[in-house]
Parts: sequence; C-alpha cells; structure tokens
Amino acid sequence: MKVLIVDDEPLAQQRLQQLLGEMDNIESIHLANNGYVAIDFCQKNKPDVVLLDIRMPGMDGLETAEYLNRLEKIPAIIFTTAYDEYALDAFKVHAIDYLLKPVREEKLKDALERAHQLNRAQLIAINEEPKSRSNIMAKISGNIKLIPVNEILYFQADQKYVTVKHKHGETIIEDTLKELQNEFSQQFIRVHRNALVAKKFITGVHKDNQGHSFVTLQETSEQVEISRRHLAEVKKLLAEM
Repeated sequence: MKVLIVDDEPLAQQRLQQLLGEMDNIESIHLANNGYVAIDFCQKNKPDVVLLDIRMPGMDGLETAEYLNRLEKIPAIIFTTAYDEYALDAFKVHAIDYLLKPVREEKLKDALERAHQLNRAQLIAINEEPKSRSNIMAKISGNIKLIPVNEILYFQADQKYVTVKHKHGETIIEDTLKELQNEFSQQFIRVHRNALVAKKFITGVHKDNQGHSFVTLQETSEQVEISRRHLAEVKKLLAEM
C-alpha cells in the first residue's frame, strides 16, 4: 500500500513512519503537515491509505476527509486522534477507523486491514455540531480547487449553476444556493433569489436611475442587485454594521 501520513506534529509523523516502515505490505510512505498539502498530494499521487490527524490548524481532519472523498480515486481514511475513551465511542458506533495517540503497532495493523472509505453522512454523524466549511470546492478538469470562504465576495445562481465570485476571479461550483445559505447564514446574506453576498464585504446600497437597488462591495467595482423583498434586511444589516 501507498500511505500518506497527515499530521502537523513532527513527532507524530515520525512515530507512524517508523511503525509503517516495519510492515511488509507498505510500498511507500509520504508526509503532509496540513489538509491542503494532503489534498494536493492525493490528487496527483492517489495513495491507498491516508492516516489523518483530526486536530490541525487551518483545515481540520474532518473537513480534509470531506474533500478527499470527492476525488476520483478515494483513499481509505484512518483518523488519528487524541480523543478520550468516551468520545471514541462515537467513532465505533459509526464504523469509522481511528487510532488513539500514541499509536501502537498492533492497532495500526488492525486499522489498515479494516480501513473504510468515509462518506459525508458518516462525517456529519461524528461531528455532533457540524461547522461550516472553511473552503468551497470546485472541480476543474477533474481536479479539486479550494476557494477560501473568507475570500468570497458573493455567490450567484444562473439556472442550474452557481458562480463563486472571489478575490482572484470566479469559479462555477456544484453546491446549490439554498445549501450555501443554510451552511453560511452567519457570513452571507440573501440579497436576491439568485444571490448571496458576504456581509463583511458590503459597503453600502446604491440605487440606479430606474429605481433598482444594488449592494456595493469592497474589492470589486461590481454591484449585486437587491430585490425589493430583501432590501429592508440589507439596510438593517448596514445599520447594525
């Protein structure tokens, strides 16, 4: 098996690397210290197994696993974790493989034999209070592109497609506007039936000669139309800001 170790702690990486190096069925061992590097590696090199730390700065292991499970070749994922025994019961109930740190050799061997591919439902199940993603995923020519949510100006729907307008351009994604509104209601406000705008980038409201209202934004000269239905809510947000 080709194995990728994802952990931000060098000692944890070394421990797993040492254990794997003593096993006969391991073809190669690779290292990544965060979720972004892990996703990039998996797209290019297609490992069989990913040993994935849960608590990492930036993108944690749960969110990383979500993106890995959307790849064309999904690796088997084994979580490594410092959860206590009570929390580990949740992993057992949902049939997710895990390794409690510090990792023991026999536990690692057993986990490699039972490694399962995780699906979105399982990830949500172990995360009792699912948090919103820190990145939005787009697939471009079969590869995953991650767009940081904190760089997104607005989402705009056009028939079956949703376009993400961000600081560095725009990208079409597979998420629906309704799904995005439910997940990111704290960061984005509905301004039109076809648009969600990042609250933090709103600078004001502009009305044209025809009486149509638009949101003005930082980082761009573009304006997003506000429907009459949502105008009062947008003005209320501006007043609070």
